[in-house]
Amino acid sequence: MSEQSAQSAGGGQPSPAEYRIEDLAHHSGATVRTIRAYQDRGLLPRPERRGRSNVYGDTHLARLRQIADLLDRGYTLASIKELLEAWDTGRGLGGVLGLVAEVDGPWTDEEADRISREELDATFGGKPDEDAIREAIELGVLERVAGREDEFLVPSPQELAVAAELYAAGVPLQAISGHLRELRGQVEHIASRFLEFTTEHVFARYLEHRPPTDADAAAAATMVRRLRPLAQQTVDAELARAMRLFATRHLRHHLSPDPPPVRDDEPRPVVLPSGTIRAVQRLVGAENVAAFITAAAEREVQTRTLDALTTSTKEGAE
Repeated sequence: MSEQSAQSAGGGQPSPAEYRIEDLAHHSGATVRTIRAYQDRGLLPRPERRGRSNVYGDTHLARLRQIADLLDRGYTLASIKELLEAWDTGRGLGGVLGLVAEVDGPWTDEEADRISREELDATFGGKPDEDAIREAIELGVLERVAGREDEFLVPSPQELAVAAELYAAGVPLQAISGHLRELRGQVEHIASRFLEFTTEHVFARYLEHRPPTDADAAAAATMVRRLRPLAQQTVDAELARAMRLFATRHLRHHLSPDPPPVRDDEPRPVVLPSGTIRAVQRLVGAENVAAFITAAAEREVQTRTLDALTTSTKEGAE
């Protein structure tokens, strides 16, 4: 049965659309196999049975599009099922979807741009460098444009402009890529810690229910809008402070005829993956993380020192 578009006889209103499963797949973009799998999982209502045929309606089409949108936003099928069950029981999804849209929205005012291969080559030395292109694509600095081998999407023109300035100043492309990888790891750690901090002290009260109630989700979305700029403002302020501090030290070091020796006992920051930090917290508690990591590092150093001494002694005897 194909989609119905006839007017109802009495009121002149269009009759509800009806679809066969093949038609539903065509209009929704899902495959027939996917639609049946969603039915088996309880994500999609069962169709109306008419004789030997199954008939679907606009509610099925809307549900499929809703599922596709949530999948694109990174939700699992299990979490989507919880959300849809909340919707079906009358708890509402407006606030939840508003929260999802707020979190998935742009976290910067910067707009993506495009650059031709010719412009890219001219910016970085004038010679094609396939290895550098592959590295930039892997890092997400460039993205390929479907059907256009001579053009790239630039998600962050500012980031590409920084790379161009560093290259013009004499920094090799390989060193720029390595620096970006290191910087990205550190920034991701900062972002993870900020999210953990705000979740614990701000958002925990909105997340007591799974999924959150419509009112709690709407309130959380409002809070995201308020807190969104805080992470960047804090990082900007702290980066400015740190640059002023360390730039002054570097200047003194290079201008002084006898630079002071670097003290070996000075504490230095070490960035660890957030997953490692959480694993240590579960093991020894949050208050003992620093002591545990310090002790583990010292033990590793001692072990490797003993191994090196043993090896050198054995080689000397031989």
